[in-house]
Amino acid sequence: MVRQPLTPEQIAAGRRLGAALRAARGGRSLAEVALAAGISPETLRKIETGRLPAPAFGTVVCLSQALDIPLADLADVWLAGALLPQAS
Repeated sequence: MVRQPLTPEQIAAGRRLGAALRAARGGRSLAEVALAAGISPETLRKIETGRLPAPAFGTVVCLSQALDIPLADLADVWLAGALLPQAS
């Protein structure tokens, strides 16, 4: 099966998701959050910077749990472009 290229809208949604995850990470290190989510720090870095604009659903679920963000909030970011408030 050949994967279709991502649309510009999907790439933009991935960048929004990455920015929201980076903001939610707050002061926690990238390595700490990646370990808690069961992914590599490089994968998290790629997601946060938009270089991996369409992460696997399971990855997003694990990041949601590691960052204590409701999955629905991340879906809203993907769909509507709203950023999550920064962690304090």
